[in-house]
Amino acid sequence: MGRLIYAANTSLDGYLEDEAGSFDWSVPDDEAHAFWNEHERRIGTSLYGRRMYETMKVWEDDDWLAGEPAVVRDYATIWRDTDKVVYSSTLEAVSTARTRIERRFDPEAVRRLKEGSDADLSVGGATLGAEAFRHGLVDECVLLLCPVVVGGGRPALPRGLRLDLELLDHRRFDNGVVGVHHAVRQV
Repeated sequence: MGRLIYAANTSLDGYLEDEAGSFDWSVPDDEAHAFWNEHERRIGTSLYGRRMYETMKVWEDDDWLAGEPAVVRDYATIWRDTDKVVYSSTLEAVSTARTRIERRFDPEAVRRLKEGSDADLSVGGATLGAEAFRHGLVDECVLLLCPVVVGGGRPALPRGLRLDLELLDHRRFDNGVVGVHHAVRQV
């Protein structure tokens, strides 16, 4: 059975992006990129909302990768080799391989997907992540806490929901980022 893992870069005050929608402060350096590469290698299926999918689909295109470091090109390969499910009622079609659209988030279908998976699954994006947390689907949470306070924006974790967590691992990166890996205790 696969675990559903919520993973994100976040500001120290808990935001995925600032009030202007910017997340340039969270672009990983090579060390953090290598961390995400190793994390993503264990993922068989990624669950995205439309906005997160629109952000991530750049990894399908080779044009911009030619001059990038090997760690970045490696991520593109990992991303392409992962199955993707996009939850959207408005997206007409997907433009990436190994990707399908679901028109609505069905918690029972996600439970069945987890039960039938030999690999872990990831959920990305604030809105879809919050839904997965609210339905008790998230087993683990991996956050890279960036050394910046943005003062507001899109919260990384759902508001109005208590989550009891157990620290599984932590790591300090040379650039000041701190990674935390928690299990979500189902109470």
